[in-house]
Amino acid sequence: MKIVTISREFGSGGREVGKRLADELGFDYYDKEIISAIAKNENLDEQYVNDTIHSSFTKNFQYTFNHSFFDPLTLNVTQARLLIEQKKIIEGIAKKGKDAIIVGRNADYILREYKPFKLFVCASLASKIERCKERGEGGDKLSDKEIEKYINKIDKVRKETCAIVAGNTWGDRRHYNLIVNTTDADLKKLSELLAIYIKAYFDKSQPN
Repeated sequence: MKIVTISREFGSGGREVGKRLADELGFDYYDKEIISAIAKNENLDEQYVNDTIHSSFTKNFQYTFNHSFFDPLTLNVTQARLLIEQKKIIEGIAKKGKDAIIVGRNADYILREYKPFKLFVCASLASKIERCKERGEGGDKLSDKEIEKYINKIDKVRKETCAIVAGNTWGDRRHYNLIVNTTDADLKKLSELLAIYIKAYFDKSQPN
């Protein structure tokens, strides 16, 4: 079984890269499907689950390692429950034994025992703002400054979640197999090249 996890800055095109890689490699693809599964299991609205998981944990959050999911200084009860359910679903994906690409949600840490290929996707701020405007992410009528604020807000939560769940610094190059800067990149061609690289990586690390 081969697993690729994709961590990404908001607006960097990480989701599109993930989808294209799944097509190129013939892997199952998981992203928003995880939110849908949480909502179904918890009998909650999908948008509510998404907003809760992606909301800031605390204004006074300190970036220290190994916080408990139930530490009252970091998480409220609902956030804790949803993150634990998310962890179970991600572990369930791996237990299926099928090749998969999982976008975000600290899957790289949660599935560390499976030795996934860990990819981090980043881009320049200008590139991320332009991509957000093209795709309407964060609101297609927002100004560049408003989009920048939205990007920073989303990435702040990702950084917090990584510190809580994994005890790692989100985006730290030491925690990934490859970091890709998508600024000015053709994501289709980039994904084709990444698929070749990832296939070679698994062929070497998991010989027949």
